[in-house]
Amino acid sequence: MVSANGHHFYKSWIGLFIMQSTAETPALNDPIIYEFPLNERIRVFMRLEQLFQQLDHFMAGDSVWDSRAVISTLLDILTLFSRNDLKSETLKELDRHAAVLTRMAHNQDIDHAKLDKVLTKLDKLSKELYATPGKLGLSLMENELFKSISQRSTIPGGTCSFDLPAFHYWLKLDDHTRRHDLENWLEPFRLIRSAIDILLNFIRTSATPTEERAIGGFFQKSLDHTLPFQLLRVAVKRSQPYFAEISGGKHRFTVRFMIPDTVERPTQCQEDVTFELTCCLL
Repeated sequence: MVSANGHHFYKSWIGLFIMQSTAETPALNDPIIYEFPLNERIRVFMRLEQLFQQLDHFMAGDSVWDSRAVISTLLDILTLFSRNDLKSETLKELDRHAAVLTRMAHNQDIDHAKLDKVLTKLDKLSKELYATPGKLGLSLMENELFKSISQRSTIPGGTCSFDLPAFHYWLKLDDHTRRHDLENWLEPFRLIRSAIDILLNFIRTSATPTEERAIGGFFQKSLDHTLPFQLLRVAVKRSQPYFAEISGGKHRFTVRFMIPDTVERPTQCQEDVTFELTCCLL
């Protein structure tokens, strides 16, 4: 935390816990935010975050089609869990965040009551995840109904009633019974979802946005590879007729502002574009 980037990182975290709020950097009016993860762990966390948000949307409905959408989304979540040791990865991130916050406890400007509350929450989540036996979601992966749906879902339209009569029967149960089953099937993922939500929120608020300019729609920047950058965030005014295409890695990245086209391939704009950039460092 000696470098300029590290200093900004430290100050931004201090800002989360200071007693009195300070003036924030003015944000762009009603921006669209494009995010780009800089490592595989954050990439998987963000995919899970989106899938859990999809679950929330479809769980709010009570139609058969909502239940079908919940099951389809849950199968995607199970696929991610089968390919990654997400329990171990989440615990590592929780421990790392707790260590960073603990090092800040000696600063006099920090609201220690808030800091202690956050550390207690992280510690509670870690202990509960450690205490969870086996692989998360394993019981659901071994559920015969889910196995059969998973096998048929690779076929377009493969979950029709004549393909899966057991699934068809379940879908015809009353709304209350279906919802009760869905809530039970989602329960094993409750803890890890809470942990991922907290971790991604910490990362997204770990740095202050800076105003940048893409000359001719192109921007490039190098990153200090000795610092743990996790995520890039590009905020573009909604009124601007471009979308941000981000590429790169932990050493260097580029942002291209593209003109959308529903028929032809998008092309890079030729105008200079002002945007906000956040290099999330934690």
